Amino acid sequence: MAQLGRDWTFLARDDQLPPGGDWTTWLVLGGRGAGKTRAGAEWVRGLALGHPGYVPARAGRIALVAETYADLREVMIDGPSGLRWIHASRERPCFEATRRRLVWPNGAVALGFSAEDPEALRGPQFDAAWADEIGKWRQGEEVWDMLQFGLRLGSRPRQVATTTPRAVPLVKRLVGASAVATTRATTRDNAANLAPSFLEAVVGAYRGTRLGRQELDGELLEDREDALWTREAIERTRVFEAPELARVVVAVDPPAGGAKRSDACGIVAAGLGRDGRAYVLEDATVSSAKPEIWAARAVALYRRLEADALVAEVNQGGEMVRSVIAGLDPGVPVLAVRATRGKWLRAEPVAALYAQARVAHVGAHPALEDEMAAFGVDGLSGGRSPDRVDALVWAVTQLMLGPKGSGPRIVGL
Repeated sequence: MAQLGRDWTFLARDDQLPPGGDWTTWLVLGGRGAGKTRAGAEWVRGLALGHPGYVPARAGRIALVAETYADLREVMIDGPSGLRWIHASRERPCFEATRRRLVWPNGAVALGFSAEDPEALRGPQFDAAWADEIGKWRQGEEVWDMLQFGLRLGSRPRQVATTTPRAVPLVKRLVGASAVATTRATTRDNAANLAPSFLEAVVGAYRGTRLGRQELDGELLEDREDALWTREAIERTRVFEAPELARVVVAVDPPAGGAKRSDACGIVAAGLGRDGRAYVLEDATVSSAKPEIWAARAVALYRRLEADALVAEVNQGGEMVRSVIAGLDPGVPVLAVRATRGKWLRAEPVAALYAQARVAHVGAHPALEDEMAAFGVDGLSGGRSPDRVDALVWAVTQLMLGPKGSGPRIVGL
């Protein structure tokens, strides 16, 4: 049992073990505390000690590149998952601080570098490398390129890069590139090794937000350059509880048909606060559903939130939208709206309200926010229909820019 306790192949999750295949770079993307450092350190340990199944079979010269020299020592070498502490005492490498290098009893050597000093990588050569937190490197691409020139020893030089994803040029360049194998992990995947209070207080509080999706779920989040909305603007006004609301509407952007391959039916609920701001309450969009299915979802949301009206675009379905909702619940008032301008032009005034901090999201709505950040002047990539954005635009327009509809009433949520 003691031997199994030190056997990384027994302890590790699949995403923490080197992937198969003919890769040159193993990119480990993960949330905070997901076990990225341990994965990188164990890979270096396996190479230095010549463990079976590791390629190259035994690395004699290894590069360790951290964001700073302080991170090199405090995280990669002496941290709780660092190189010195994952070895048994008889095989533990000695750290020579003045030379910034680790020396194993078998003669293997790892040299330490800081990403703040790319020129230091000019000259040395290696048969393996571990680069940590590459998403935080200020001179990321320059440092990475210098490292590549140094990987020239042995028959199969390889490297592992561990990082919390950030949409910086270097990370985007590696994701999906040839000869790069990528594994992903979330903070929750490593819950057994994390304090329960951290999982409850931090993971629970940030779940679904941009920060949480990046730092905890390990997602690579990007904003389109010509997008009407930015994730930063959405995040800036996010709240986790709605104030007292004067109005609530549910907006529906129905698909042209109910076939399996038809567009999704956008369903978004929003409310008007007593403070004059609009609050996005829920995204209940349903994919490839027949009219009776999406209509039931919209009516149920209307009733649950005690909404004033159900706003429905009728360009595609015409009177069908009214009739199918009336067939389910005759008491639901339907405000029919018809699009006379393109999606971008309709969305621009709503995006302006976001820029003025006059619209806030209550909680997180990841799928809706992804669509907003990807909605450019020509719509979504691949010709996809922005169904969630359309429903959002109709809801906010009704509350902030359109006719007032029925008189205000106080709704407690």
